[in-house]
Amino acid sequence: MLTKLPVGVQVFSVRDDAAKDFKGTMQALKDMGYDGVELAGLYGMTPAQVKVILDEVGIPAISAHVPYQEMMTDPAGTLAQYKEIGCKYVAIPYLTEDVRHGTPAFPETLKNIAMLCEKAKEMGLTMLYHNHDFEFVTMETEKGTEYAFDYMYETVPAELLQTEIDTCWVNVAGEVPADYVRKYAGRCPVVHLKDFYKEGEALNMYELIGLEKKAEKKGIFEFRPVGYGLQDMPAIVKAAEESGAEWVIVEQDMSVGRTPMEAVKMSIEYLKG
Repeated sequence: MLTKLPVGVQVFSVRDDAAKDFKGTMQALKDMGYDGVELAGLYGMTPAQVKVILDEVGIPAISAHVPYQEMMTDPAGTLAQYKEIGCKYVAIPYLTEDVRHGTPAFPETLKNIAMLCEKAKEMGLTMLYHNHDFEFVTMETEKGTEYAFDYMYETVPAELLQTEIDTCWVNVAGEVPADYVRKYAGRCPVVHLKDFYKEGEALNMYELIGLEKKAEKKGIFEFRPVGYGLQDMPAIVKAAEESGAEWVIVEQDMSVGRTPMEAVKMSIEYLKG
């Protein structure tokens, strides 16, 4: 067994299956050996309906990815939905290009994130931020040159914002995932385990998940089941365990050569086998 930590799975990994048959998919994930799920949408159901299904299956939703813009529209109302389901954590999954570092909106974005964190804390929830690679762009601060990733966590304090380090994107950005998990020891309750294979200058990775489209580069990139790519998973898992993580979450944005359900099954078998 690679880890003694409970293992969850981000439902985005099996989104099409969940959309067709949410309860059946949750049951299949539980039967595979997953200890919990991280939601990515409610699939047209009410929070109460989602909770009933999860309770019937016996698999908890320990966290949820909720779009920044959705939370900003109605912070208390949106967070209340995930409180009702029983989530402990809510994660900002992605920042669109217009509100990121390098735009005039970024200072306001950080203030808004702090506000959302305050609302979450008032409701007994903990806010996380789920990174990609674009946070690993340098910026000039009072400390000198540093990553926007680190600046964000310096600006919004630990008592409000915790990390959800996506280890794939840290690697893609050119940093060592295990080192970054350790850098945020005590502040990394949930760690995303995501594996990949890459050769040369990869094709645009965001295009694979239906996001930004940019000019193609020569190379190969594909997301893979945990343990089947280039990531040093034993080192990452050890770092998570030693840094105070409560959960590790399997996420595979897109599956190649196998179904998404087959891919997440391979991941849990690797971690628990």
